[in-house]
Amino acid sequence: SGCGKTSLLFALSGLLRPRSGRITIDEEEVDSPRRDVALILQNAGLLPWKTVWQNANLSLLLNGEFPQQNAAEVLAHLGLDNVMKRFPAELSEGMKRRVGIARALSTSPSVLLMDEPLASLDTLTREKIQDLFLNLWHEHGFSMILVTHNIEEAAFLGQRIIVFTDRPARISAIVDNPQMGSLDYREDPVFQGVMSQLREALEA
Repeated sequence: SGCGKTSLLFALSGLLRPRSGRITIDEEEVDSPRRDVALILQNAGLLPWKTVWQNANLSLLLNGEFPQQNAAEVLAHLGLDNVMKRFPAELSEGMKRRVGIARALSTSPSVLLMDEPLASLDTLTREKIQDLFLNLWHEHGFSMILVTHNIEEAAFLGQRIIVFTDRPARISAIVDNPQMGSLDYREDPVFQGVMSQLREALEA
């Protein structure tokens, strides 16, 4: 905790400029927020006076754009098509997280940044949404950068897992995980091996 993971996401999204060095996406320097980069924070950040539909399409509505058919399809894919007129206070924590995901995907990003979006969820809900992230990644083909303290989550969703040290933050290990990508990967012995590597890196 406190080693700068969230600050790194802010820098990648263009919300925070690095003091030194450069951040590039597709060889273009990131020096301001980009339309093709979406950020999901720990708190879903839903506006309590807006409905599910309005919250999910907030980015488009603020830009004066009308949500397209894709928006309705994303909500349906996330299992939210029957609660679109409800307000955040009427939703479970899992549903709120899904609305946050829908809002991030409403602009069809090429890069999805996530800061521990599932941290407060129970194990079953967390795994369901992890599966959902995996399906959306296969379907939409975006790049995904996830910050997590959860070893299992990192091993399930990460193709390349970077382990940070405590402050001052340094990269202590990089674990490649090329066999991730299937919903039954949790049952694979390779998955258990990756988790062991991560645990050893964290304890070193």
